[in-house]
Amino acid sequence: MAKIRILPEHLANQIAAGEVVERPASVVKELLENSLDAGADRIHIEVEGNGTRLIRITDNGEGMDEDDVLMSFERHGTSKLTRDDTVFAVTSLGFRGEAIPSIASVSNMTVISRRPDDELGTLASSHYGTIQKVHEIGSPIGTSIEVRRLFGNTPARKKFLRTARTELAHIDDTVKSYALANPGVGFTLQIDGRPIIQLDRDMDLKQRLARLLKVSGTFIEVDSGSPGSDGIRITGLLVPPESTVPVAGKLRLLVNGRVVKDRLIGHAVSEGMRSFLLKGHYPAGVIRVDLPPHGVDVNVHPAKHEVRFIDSRAVHHRVSTAVREAMLYSQQPLKQQLFSRDRTGLPGHPPAAARIDEAPEIAAPSAAPGRQRSEPAAPSANFPPSPQPRLHVSPTEKPLPLPSLAEGEAEYRRAQADPAVQVEDLVVIGSFQDLYIFCRNGDRLVVIDQHAAHERLLFEELRRQYLNGKVVSQNLLFPVTVELTAYQSQLVEANLDQLENMGFAVRDFGGTTWVVSAVPAVAGGQAPQELFFDMLRQFGSETTTAGGDRIEHVLATMACKAAVKSGDALSGPEIKALLERMARADLFSHCPHGRPVVRVFDPPEIKKWFHRT
Repeated sequence: MAKIRILPEHLANQIAAGEVVERPASVVKELLENSLDAGADRIHIEVEGNGTRLIRITDNGEGMDEDDVLMSFERHGTSKLTRDDTVFAVTSLGFRGEAIPSIASVSNMTVISRRPDDELGTLASSHYGTIQKVHEIGSPIGTSIEVRRLFGNTPARKKFLRTARTELAHIDDTVKSYALANPGVGFTLQIDGRPIIQLDRDMDLKQRLARLLKVSGTFIEVDSGSPGSDGIRITGLLVPPESTVPVAGKLRLLVNGRVVKDRLIGHAVSEGMRSFLLKGHYPAGVIRVDLPPHGVDVNVHPAKHEVRFIDSRAVHHRVSTAVREAMLYSQQPLKQQLFSRDRTGLPGHPPAAARIDEAPEIAAPSAAPGRQRSEPAAPSANFPPSPQPRLHVSPTEKPLPLPSLAEGEAEYRRAQADPAVQVEDLVVIGSFQDLYIFCRNGDRLVVIDQHAAHERLLFEELRRQYLNGKVVSQNLLFPVTVELTAYQSQLVEANLDQLENMGFAVRDFGGTTWVVSAVPAVAGGQAPQELFFDMLRQFGSETTTAGGDRIEHVLATMACKAAVKSGDALSGPEIKALLERMARADLFSHCPHGRPVVRVFDPPEIKKWFHRT
């Protein structure tokens, strides 16, 4: 007797439902995709209980006639695929014909649909996968699908559902994702008779994102421009770093309009925002990847949550590059607001100096790019004097000297003044706690964190030097001998090339003794032993990521050590030099650890503090 037999139809449908219908939010997702594929521009979602009592989705799409309504209950009945090869170039959200029969097999379902040219619509109802009745009915154009008693015939499945609050949160999240993916479609969500989401068709993506994420202010626009030879284009809106929160899941990812959960894209966004986000904070907003249909496989997950790219490295690079370029360009409005006399408008595209094309991502090289040791250099100056002072310092200020600040950096002395950048309107009016610099910019109050500002400037200079081959070194007049543990000595041997690239000159003195004869010039004021051991701790830390992330983390730590600290009193010329360097920098809004550098307060905001509005 044969052991292999064909599963009964109802059991096969229930197994398929186990893959497609994980929870009530899965039903909402599948039916929303059907409505969008039908061309609907208004979709209404009603939910009762935790979603198992009732889910009803009504749209104004193209509708179905009686034959199509009945065919929709059949497994793998679809109008989306017409040839065998189109499964590898899918342009619709749904295509396998599994959603309605799978949902119907574990619920009581009613479908009412009418096409524009038909006088009457069609009603079909099923009881856990078995058609009960079909007849004509008066109905508006479009389709309404009602799902009741979800999982009523599979009580074991119900036991795996979470609390009503959790299940409803998943439904809410699903509707928000599709509302952001389709800004030209009106969405309403009603739970137990209460309106939860109401988005009109004419609300653009910015307005939707602000309402759904409850974020006020501006967003960072991401746009990679016209698709290149690979056909990939990246667009989206990101929440500014200072407005992000330590909660994951606020970043919506879209691939060809499909809502997905993709680690590759998520990682690329995080990499693009690296050195802008506070520790523990996550990117938020919406990122859309558009590419030719044949470049992505959307058929790798039963619920179509995940996709697979043919050239995943190209997608990752394009996303991270587009995000980082957007972060660079986001400096321009603030830069113009603070340092430019002409505040009437912004350039249409990022200036050449602010584009990332010539600033590749840091990668850990296998060998040192160069072995030439620089000549002994004067200690790096933290704040170079300005050749043409243009910043007014209030006469009431009482600057204190800071002996540790030396002469200007050679790179800064070679830089030519940018005639479009002016700081004449930025008037220093004082400082607080030898950390915050207070300025007046017209009728606005500007507060600058001197440590965060200097840290970002030093980090960008260190990063530029590293990408050009090696961080500039400063030879020590008296080399320093350090005694290491066996583990520390192994770290030095394993990272010798990296240490040299970062400006250290280290040689073996026998056993676990090493000699440090040069350190990074920017950190010339730091104790060599302390700086060296701090670098070893970074290399040996299990929490520090590998590759480019680790290198940037080490450079950021180096910049933090070398920057002026809280309590370092800066003189008027030193403050002036810091502000002029900020005015000429491509990046200055956040320190490499994500802390904001500057805050601007407008008169209405200040008046509100004192209830003068």
